[in-house]
Amino acid sequence: MSDAIKIDVWSDIACPWCYIGKRKLENGIAEYVAAGPDGAAIPVEVVYHSFELAPDTPVDFEGSELDFLAQHKGFAPEQTVQMLARVTGIAETVGLHYDYDALQHTNTVKAHQVIHFAKAHGRQLDMTERLLKAYFEEGKHVGRDEDLADLAAEVGLDRDDVLRSLREDEYLPAVRADQAQAIEFGIQGVPFFVFDSKYGVSGAQDASTFAQVLTQITGERAGDVVEAVR
Repeated sequence: MSDAIKIDVWSDIACPWCYIGKRKLENGIAEYVAAGPDGAAIPVEVVYHSFELAPDTPVDFEGSELDFLAQHKGFAPEQTVQMLARVTGIAETVGLHYDYDALQHTNTVKAHQVIHFAKAHGRQLDMTERLLKAYFEEGKHVGRDEDLADLAAEVGLDRDDVLRSLREDEYLPAVRADQAQAIEFGIQGVPFFVFDSKYGVSGAQDASTFAQVLTQITGERAGDVVEAVR
């Protein structure tokens, strides 16, 4: 019962629903902890995995988010404006303030490499949060080595070592391994959450959904303990 419940999350820095899903997952974990008696909740470990929604995106995309969605998805301007307004409104409900006017669309493969670098140094969750905030709320560039190194330094990572790692593509194999595993699991969209290597949850579900899955796993583990004692 003391082993943490592991949640593997496939996401992309350029995915608005991934940031919303991250918040909802965090809120769901908090609900799970608060709902049970003291000491009843099992610790939860969250691990992020790479998924590129648009790997053909240039590092320096010339144009706005409207331009990108029109070129890559074929969306009409009116449809795109409505869609962005909707997702911005949903983000606000979980305390996120998206700024699509300032957003700089870019290729995210380097950002994923930084997340793997941070994981190796025990700062993956901090790095993931910093990148998402920089991209969706602050209009910062998250595709260039120098900019990524600056953001990494903000969460306590060695800037020079981050630059070295990015220039050597040190963690590119790890990014590709995550993507291969996503294909193996049949994951076609993100965010996608795998709980305890057995339950998959697709999309930015309500916090209560995540809390319910955690509660179910806790009950199943308790049942396993009872069976073992018998």
